Amino acid sequence: AAGPLMRLRGGLLDLDDTLLDHHGAVGEALACWLPTLGVPFTPATRVLWDDLTETHLQVWRERRITYREQRRRRLRDFLPALDLRYAESELDTIFEGFLRAYESAWRPFPDVPAAVAAVTAAGLRVAVLTNGTTEQQHRKLRRTGLAGQVGPVWTVDELGVAKPDPEAFRRACVRWDLPPATVLSVGDNHELDVLAARAAGLQAAYL
Repeated sequence: AAGPLMRLRGGLLDLDDTLLDHHGAVGEALACWLPTLGVPFTPATRVLWDDLTETHLQVWRERRITYREQRRRRLRDFLPALDLRYAESELDTIFEGFLRAYESAWRPFPDVPAAVAAVTAAGLRVAVLTNGTTEQQHRKLRRTGLAGQVGPVWTVDELGVAKPDPEAFRRACVRWDLPPATVLSVGDNHELDVLAARAAGLQAAYL
């Protein structure tokens, strides 16, 4: 039967926690990294880390600070909460410890390669729209073997605007040369990947 999905020409996919298990990677990284600082990994420290991450990433998404500065701000809040002392000059080195553990834990969800292949086989174009940085998000795709399976990758760096601003979706569709109504946004965050996409005229599916 004919319906709106018959008009689809492309699937615009989120990356973190849609294609890549970001949540699991952060948990593994904290469990590995925190003991090197002399503190245990607990559910409470995980919640604190996640809350601070979102707080400072939001400021970066608004283009008010650099990506490196949001990392430093995260640690300025996180370390004292764990009674850990630090020197300002040590912040980048300290964060590198977390980053190495996080990168070693990157992996796609098990069903992702087959799902992306099925979408491509159905004749749809596939691209990624992510709120991450260009360098790191491309590295994630390469490390997980997904780089050759998806097409363009649009980031905050390239578009100059982040989800949930509908303009991020509009700009991606313009660059993709596809009308928004023919594109399906797929992601794990209802506000960022569904509501914002629909506001831009895309179809959307909440994963």
